[in-house]
Amino acid sequence: MKFLIVGLGNPGSEYLETRHNIGFKVIDELAAELGATFTLDKAAFKAEAKYKGRQLVLIKPITFMNLSGKAVNYWLQAEKIPFSNLLVITDDIALPFGTIRMKGKGSDGGHNGLKDIQSLLKTQEYPRLRFGVGSDFAKGRQADYVLGEWKSEERKALPERMQTAVSAAKSFVFDGLAMAMTNWNNK
Repeated sequence: MKFLIVGLGNPGSEYLETRHNIGFKVIDELAAELGATFTLDKAAFKAEAKYKGRQLVLIKPITFMNLSGKAVNYWLQAEKIPFSNLLVITDDIALPFGTIRMKGKGSDGGHNGLKDIQSLLKTQEYPRLRFGVGSDFAKGRQADYVLGEWKSEERKALPERMQTAVSAAKSFVFDGLAMAMTNWNNK
């Protein structure tokens, strides 16, 4: 069984510690746990790993957030992975900081990375793991907020919250979507 796990973010050191890059951070943590190393390959940094007998292809698209669909679509086809075995890890301003929510389908919720993925895949029916970044911003300042760095109290809590997201992603791979949602949503 093969899975494509995608962490969304923006390439470049200036984005490294921003809220929008939590997908990259979670997938980096997952790769480190599984002993996988990323290399640049076809519109993404890609790593391969095994987890409990399942083969994982981990990617971090380098196309910038708003064009994430190109890499996701390419790797799904290249690796012959069905939508049901795709997990997209992304930030979400609709959830309080650190809250984890996994869903099997849904709208893009105004998230440009998800919007591009859905446009290229021509479906909203693929699993995603949303990591809450909160919504502590003034009206019209959403972009500044998600491209801003974590507050010091968030930075302290981030390692534990990222570990929860990694555990949820591993549960998705081994236990399946329904069980992972039951065990990890809102943790």
